[in-house]
Amino acid sequence: MAILDILKLPDPRLKQVSTPVEHFDAALRDFVADLEETRQDGPAAVGIAAPQVGRFERIVIVDCSSRPKTPNHGNLVLINPEIVHWEGYEMGREGCLSVPDYTGNVIRATQIRLRAQDPEGAVHEYEMEGYEARAVQHEIDHLDGMLFVDRVVSRRTDLYQRKTYAKKKKSKPAA
Repeated sequence: MAILDILKLPDPRLKQVSTPVEHFDAALRDFVADLEETRQDGPAAVGIAAPQVGRFERIVIVDCSSRPKTPNHGNLVLINPEIVHWEGYEMGREGCLSVPDYTGNVIRATQIRLRAQDPEGAVHEYEMEGYEARAVQHEIDHLDGMLFVDRVVSRRTDLYQRKTYAKKKKSKPAA
């Protein structure tokens, strides 16, 4: 497994539309393992999409299980995901590994029904709500060449400089 390089804005490849996955083989599963390792290496990343690492196929990983009070389906590898139904809308703050310096307010559906394949090619449907639905919509946008900054209502009032925090120094035991 390997940690892959993340493409960052303004890289024009982030605007590229991804193609459907057609081959469900060991090479795909190896790539998914690398993509997951890359997601876990990111700062509190709940999702990642293949285009963020320069592979323009319709593959995303979403894992909201680190938020225990948030309804979620755990770690999901979604291949060729498609939102087949959505309801409601809500404004919420989003960040992105490909836009490390900013967060922004984005309107998203509050409930979705999603159809996707797993790494073996089997088709699954999911009902999602709240934070998990938002995360999935964010990652699917990457597959269509969109970033959250393309969806903010106003770059002047809804885009924020990300706060940075200094890493805590480990204290040495007294000798």
